[in-house]
Amino acid sequence: MARRYDKEDSKRRILSACVKLFIEKGYHNTTLAEILREADVTSSTFQNIFHTKDGVLMDLVEFMFENQFDVARTIAKTSSPVLIYAVETSIQIALAELNENLRDIYIEAYSNSKTVEYIHQNTSTELYKIFGSYLSDYKECDFYELEIGSSGIMRGYMSKHCDKYFTLERKIQRFLTMSMTVYSVPYDEQKQILSYITNLDIHQIANQVMQKLFIALAMKFDFTLNNEWRK
Repeated sequence: MARRYDKEDSKRRILSACVKLFIEKGYHNTTLAEILREADVTSSTFQNIFHTKDGVLMDLVEFMFENQFDVARTIAKTSSPVLIYAVETSIQIALAELNENLRDIYIEAYSNSKTVEYIHQNTSTELYKIFGSYLSDYKECDFYELEIGSSGIMRGYMSKHCDKYFTLERKIQRFLTMSMTVYSVPYDEQKQILSYITNLDIHQIANQVMQKLFIALAMKFDFTLNNEWRK
């Protein structure tokens, strides 16, 4: 039997249930019935707070994207903004390849009109800080326009599964080469950054980041993952 309606408590339980289910089952495979059962709320309560399940997605996307550059800074151990960007985007691509449910979440985040707008706004601010010195005549609005294009490439690369020809390493190098060229990073600097990324064990790093991400999400949204979450 559903609990007495309390908006803040219900919102917390819905967020907890959704994030847990999205990680364990994927965004698209998670049904409203499963969310209601896991959160112990009625359909009307859910609709009064979030309307649809994509309303929950924003909270998850905000948490994931706000922490990505912090993780990259820790791994890169450098003050170079471009190298941090390269590490961050490489990890993001690798995460989608390591875990199908994360791939599903990322692709939906880059497809949903509200979440992708958040990504554009948030990322363009970072891009302006990172690449502003290479494109001195560009304003933040220019980087917003460029981000629309680069995020489209990111979504396309995430949705394409790697194979024996288009490996994860090749996918990362292609994305970084295109993005750094768009942002006018000099060729010699591009070569140095690509060499650094190539020498990383991106599979191991991404796996470690994934474990930490899931633990952080479980703490943030107050849930416990079952044993299938690592697959």
